[in-house]
Amino acid sequence: MKQILLITDGCSNVGVSPVVAAAHAKGEGIVVNVVGVLDYGDVGELGAAEIDEIARAGGGMSRLVNTRQLSQTVQMMTRKTVMQTVQLAVQKELKQVLGNGSIEALPPDKRGEVVRVIDELGETQKLQVALLIDASASMKPKLQAVEEAIRDLMLSLQARQGESELCVFHFPGSRYGDECVMDIGWTSDLTGVSAIFPKLPMSGTTPTGPALMQVIDFYRTESYRKGNRDETDGMMSDYVV
Repeated sequence: MKQILLITDGCSNVGVSPVVAAAHAKGEGIVVNVVGVLDYGDVGELGAAEIDEIARAGGGMSRLVNTRQLSQTVQMMTRKTVMQTVQLAVQKELKQVLGNGSIEALPPDKRGEVVRVIDELGETQKLQVALLIDASASMKPKLQAVEEAIRDLMLSLQARQGESELCVFHFPGSRYGDECVMDIGWTSDLTGVSAIFPKLPMSGTTPTGPALMQVIDFYRTESYRKGNRDETDGMMSDYVV
């Protein structure tokens, strides 16, 4: 299961639309969640609308939060999206097997078994989360909260039974460039998180769309390199419904 978790506080202003980029991610089997970090109680009407549109196009969730709520929100969205992804995959397989994709249409005993399987798969399926951090100048006061959120998310992922990996990107990559930069590659280790933030330039434009596209390319390249298949495909094969 693959996710991009975008943490931002403003509108994109360079390159391809982030809504279009999020739709590309969904087409690649990557869910896009978006957390809008409030600045003095507001991210602006345009910013809030964009955050919602990105998440909807990416098949994920969006939330507007203050820095105190950031860590809890990041964990909640990650876990809830996992369960939604599993449930959709299970319903797809039920439709293929039974001709009916509705869990509610099953007899009560079978329905309970499917719900148990969904819970189990949510904890055991491999999960990859790519964090994409807006490093525009206005995010500077919020970086400590972002760092704490990353640490708490990693601890939460480590508590899962299944393999969990996290990688971290920030954007823009430089004062004059549109690209994003990978700060930490796939890891399940907290080492190195603190070293990211003092180095961030915290200036420049907000190329949210190009940054999303680069993370999608990273997922695609890694998938080809490792020869991974979509692990949500056929996830019910070991269970009898």
